[in-house]
Amino acid sequence: MKAAIYTRYGPPEVVTIRNINKPSPRHNEILVKVHATTVNRTDCGFRSAQYFVSRLFSGLFAPRNKVLGCEFAGEVMETGASVSAFKAGDRVFGYDDAAFGSHAEYKIIPQTGAMAVIPAGMSYAGAAPLTEGSHYALFNIRAAGVKKGDKVMVYGATGAIGSAAVQLLKHFGAYVVAVAGTSHLSLVSSLGADEVIDYQTQDFTQTAHRFDFIFDAVGKRSFGECKPLLKQKGIYISTELGKRSENIFLALTTPITGKKRVLFPLPVIRKEDVLFLQRLAESGEFKPLIDREYPFDNIVDAYRFVETGQKTGNVVIRITEGSSPEPSAATAAAVELPAGL
Repeated sequence: MKAAIYTRYGPPEVVTIRNINKPSPRHNEILVKVHATTVNRTDCGFRSAQYFVSRLFSGLFAPRNKVLGCEFAGEVMETGASVSAFKAGDRVFGYDDAAFGSHAEYKIIPQTGAMAVIPAGMSYAGAAPLTEGSHYALFNIRAAGVKKGDKVMVYGATGAIGSAAVQLLKHFGAYVVAVAGTSHLSLVSSLGADEVIDYQTQDFTQTAHRFDFIFDAVGKRSFGECKPLLKQKGIYISTELGKRSENIFLALTTPITGKKRVLFPLPVIRKEDVLFLQRLAESGEFKPLIDREYPFDNIVDAYRFVETGQKTGNVVIRITEGSSPEPSAATAAAVELPAGL
């Protein structure tokens, strides 16, 4: 089978397409034929090992798992003898940042893994980006204890995490003030944001609002900048470590030194989370943004584009051409954007 392989850490060019042996499922495992996957921040982070701590999970000197790809959508081809939750022919999507392996024509996942059946009418390309950005957003929203009526700012509302956060926060009943660039104001409004601040023409720190939670979904601001905008018991979370890894230090000290706190939760995903996202997709409350799609052979170009930091939502990789049924207008669960946005 074809797979995107990396044997050393580094830039996008360390990834090459090669032929490797097709895996076989053990008694409790499922073999999925991958039709679509994504290139995302998680894949880029593990491939580059820019943060050395990632090597504690992926391999100190070289990657243990040579095939990246944490998100997938595909068809169950074979199941182990102990598998009862899925059967051959099921159309499934899911997330696996333990073994990765979705940048390949086939992948193995345990039946207990973070996987669910694709909502009816959704294409493989639409289902592939249902989990990565959304589970990061969901975990941080829960960590902040967001409840109905809370006022929340999402800085960076057009990325995979930020765009998911806006939609999930509205599901939980929050009042959402989103920060985005000029060209994306109407897009962010369409996601459900109650107000949108244009960071290119406005200073977001001058808003009159005071927030229960500020979520920096792109890791470009600091607690110092955002602290005056927080309520007395407000919480700040960033998706990045911050300058000189200050967010880890602040997460340890702010609960002691003040009422305004920094949290730095380490997101995990469970099957229950995937089922929750499945239900939101079915009801139309969550629609992952898709910036563009690449054929599998151009995956290195996809990595390069993702690392420009300019993507809107998600970047999808088509592993199998022409195999993904298109959703109807009434049941589509992904917002596809023109290339180049």
